[in-house]
Amino acid sequence: MGNTVRFGISLDEKLLASFDQLIEQKSYMNRSEAIRDLIRASLVEEQLGSEEQEAVGTVTLVYNHHVRDLSDKLTEQQHSHHDHIISALHVHLDAHNCLEVLIIRGIVKDIKKIGNELIGVKGVKHGKLVLTTTAENL
Repeated sequence: MGNTVRFGISLDEKLLASFDQLIEQKSYMNRSEAIRDLIRASLVEEQLGSEEQEAVGTVTLVYNHHVRDLSDKLTEQQHSHHDHIISALHVHLDAHNCLEVLIIRGIVKDIKKIGNELIGVKGVKHGKLVLTTTAENL
C-alpha cells in the first residue's frame, strides 16, 4: 500500500447527512473508510466492464432436487467447466429445495457464459451471478 494522501471535498449538507447515515448503518469507523470502499467499488465495476478482464464470480442456484434429472444436469454442467469452477457448496434448504453456490474463476465473458448456462438449466427456480475482481489491481 502506498503513502496516504489527504484531500478535501465539498458536499451539500443534505448529501453529507445522508452519507453519514449510510456510514452509521454500515458500521464504518469513519468517512475515509466509506469513501475508500466507494472508490474501490467504482474501480471494480469499471474493470469488470471489460469482457477480457480476469475475475471471479459466484453463481447461486436454488432448485427442487426432485425435478427429474436436474441434479445430474447441474453436475454435468459443472464437470464440463471443471477448469473454471474452483469450489462448490451444496445446502439442503428443506425436504425439497437445495441451494448451490459455485465459485468460478476466469475471464468475465467465460464466467458469464458458465453462469448463464447453469442458471438456464430447466428446473432451476432462481439463479444469480455476482462478479468481482481478483483484487490484483486494487
